[in-house]
Amino acid sequence: MAAAITGRYPAGSATESDTTLGKEFWLVRPMYFTTLHWSEDRTEHRDCFVDSDGVVRLPYGLPSAETVTHWAELPTLPGGMTHAVLGEDVQPALQNAWGARPRT
Repeated sequence: MAAAITGRYPAGSATESDTTLGKEFWLVRPMYFTTLHWSEDRTEHRDCFVDSDGVVRLPYGLPSAETVTHWAELPTLPGGMTHAVLGEDVQPALQNAWGARPRT
């Protein structure tokens, strides 16, 4: 899925005024949602998003420094109902997508 996170760069401290805080940004990254994830340090996380760098992010409103504010499921691949393909199934899926006709 694609998920959005927001923040400021560079991050300012809580004691600084609003005018000295960094610029606000939105960032959309590919992530997956899982009901159970174990971090490299063996910390257990439940109902969380994990990005491609292995950063665990919680849904907005939960206590975390890394939260996801919006998310959307990726569209299906052309000519099928599959949202993602991994490993040896990638090449056949590409061949099918290239030959697929647009739906009308």
